[in-house]
Amino acid sequence: METKERPVSKFTSRLSYTFGAFGNDVFYAALSSYLIMFITSHLFNTGDKATNNRLISYVTLIIMILRIVELLIDPFIGNAIDRTKTRWGHFRPWVVVGGTISSVALLILFTNMGGLNKSNPWLYLFIFAVLYITMDIFYSFKDIGFWSMLPALSFDSREREKIATLARIGSTIGGSLVGVVVMPLVLFFSLQSNGGTGDDRGWFWFAFIVCATAFLSALAVGFGTREVENDLRKNEEDTAGIGAVLKMLVKNDQLLWVAIAYLFYGIGVNLVNALELYYFTYIMGFSKGFSILSFINMSVGLFSVAFFPFLAKKFSRKPLFIGCLTMMLIGLAVFSVAGSNLALVLFAAELFFIPQPVVFLIVLMIITDSVEYGQWKLGHRDESLALSVRPLVDKFGGAISNGVVGQIAVLAGMTTGATASSITASDRFTFKIMMFAIPAVMMLIGMFIFAKKITLTEERHAQIVAELEKTWGDQFSNESSEAGVLIKDDELTAMVPVAGKVVALDDVSDPTFASGKMGAGVAIVPSDGKVYAPFDGVVKTVFVTRHAIGLVSDNGIPALIHVGIGTVKMKGTGFVTYVNEGQHVTKGEQIMEFWDPAIKKAGLDDTVMFTFANSDLFEKFDVEVKPGAKVSHTDVAVKIEK
Repeated sequence: METKERPVSKFTSRLSYTFGAFGNDVFYAALSSYLIMFITSHLFNTGDKATNNRLISYVTLIIMILRIVELLIDPFIGNAIDRTKTRWGHFRPWVVVGGTISSVALLILFTNMGGLNKSNPWLYLFIFAVLYITMDIFYSFKDIGFWSMLPALSFDSREREKIATLARIGSTIGGSLVGVVVMPLVLFFSLQSNGGTGDDRGWFWFAFIVCATAFLSALAVGFGTREVENDLRKNEEDTAGIGAVLKMLVKNDQLLWVAIAYLFYGIGVNLVNALELYYFTYIMGFSKGFSILSFINMSVGLFSVAFFPFLAKKFSRKPLFIGCLTMMLIGLAVFSVAGSNLALVLFAAELFFIPQPVVFLIVLMIITDSVEYGQWKLGHRDESLALSVRPLVDKFGGAISNGVVGQIAVLAGMTTGATASSITASDRFTFKIMMFAIPAVMMLIGMFIFAKKITLTEERHAQIVAELEKTWGDQFSNESSEAGVLIKDDELTAMVPVAGKVVALDDVSDPTFASGKMGAGVAIVPSDGKVYAPFDGVVKTVFVTRHAIGLVSDNGIPALIHVGIGTVKMKGTGFVTYVNEGQHVTKGEQIMEFWDPAIKKAGLDDTVMFTFANSDLFEKFDVEVKPGAKVSHTDVAVKIEK
């Protein structure tokens, strides 16, 4: 007999998952930014500079190639996780196993493998490649499993939001804190400072602390969380591969152009961010200054994300994107002439950093909107595919950056044994071209593409969503071409979804609903903002702007609850949904809430429409509430017979 696990409290689950996010990003920061610094500044010291540089080039090239190869492996990782069935769930085993193996592998990569880098460099390169791809694959198992398990922790939308918010705070602090502590830890444990770069011992103990944190955080997720068992979590489809993503990009032009613009931008930004530690170490000769910058970035980053909703209300996305990149380019220009002036360097670096979280959110919003754009243009919805584009582009840009940074270190003489005093004027000029000029060109290309090719504005998206609303019932018209496909039982009694005053549907000011195109039903002027499930059924659609929900009853009858007229323009402001697509709801369960004053402040009609698709197929459709009557969600709205 299978033994059941002990339940855990909400507090324990939240805390464990937050610590998991913290450790996950601590690990990724060390892997993506500081492993390269260790390789270029400490790993190879054969006594022959040309040989050292050649080996560094080989290692960084191996890293770039393997990270790109790992992109092709990701879909198989997703499929393996989906198919995992254990008493501990789909995800937690992979978080623990992936976290353990990747931590051990990364720690070994932060060593010279017992001097093998000198005694047999070619064998070292081979073992390095095997260890790196092993580490990268198992980290991906952990990373994909960790973030994929969020919906499985709870089916309560409000609880999910709390967990997700705490996890994002944990990951932001984790990723930023590594930059704060990296050089103080390296120098503290080093026997020799080596001009501020530390030594092998210092870098090993830094890696040990990182890997131990990642390992313990994976264990915390494994033992401190529980996955909710429910039929809704059964996955019948394979995770899409890169081929499917590329095919979709060709068809969805807005998604394609935003991905290309973001790729150019991302390569430029990744290069600058990866080279900042090199700047403090080899240009300024003050590696600990990087900790000051990282601490400021951590604080400013949280403020920048919190400030985004205000900016989004004041400015449309395109001018905001261009404004952010302009500010970043000014920061690069100031940075390039700041020299060793710490105050000026920090000022320039913040000009460059502050807009980055805002740009990320702008791109994320456009990619999200492109889901509806693609649905409108192509006739089918590719939500998971579209949302996989951003991490795919991020990984590819990071892979290119990792490969290039090692070559820049070689070209600028910033390799084993180098210090700020050994860097020549020519080396400094080469480094600045690579750190400032090349990224600036990449970002300008991204800005140009965004300005010329992105036409999916907020207003256009609202129009598209409004057009898609009108096609809500079409899917059921197709599905119900054969009698009895949808309507299986003889009747359905549907309750009023919201309290208020009844009005005749044909009297509402929206011609689409008044004409009956959306089906027969009832309209209600709400007295409060709470919306309840009118019957037992499944959530078919939650509109992205959260103002409408499509339901299908347990006996197969589709219905739409639409709050307000023209409220799609509010882009979700003032609306909260408590359910997700595919979730089963029971009659009387609260599924949505809206703030009525927000609708009225926007100058819009707050009437709630409750309609049934294909109502002409019913033998009997009786509206049980009369115009002018005051009703609550416990009153019967309509009775339907097949």
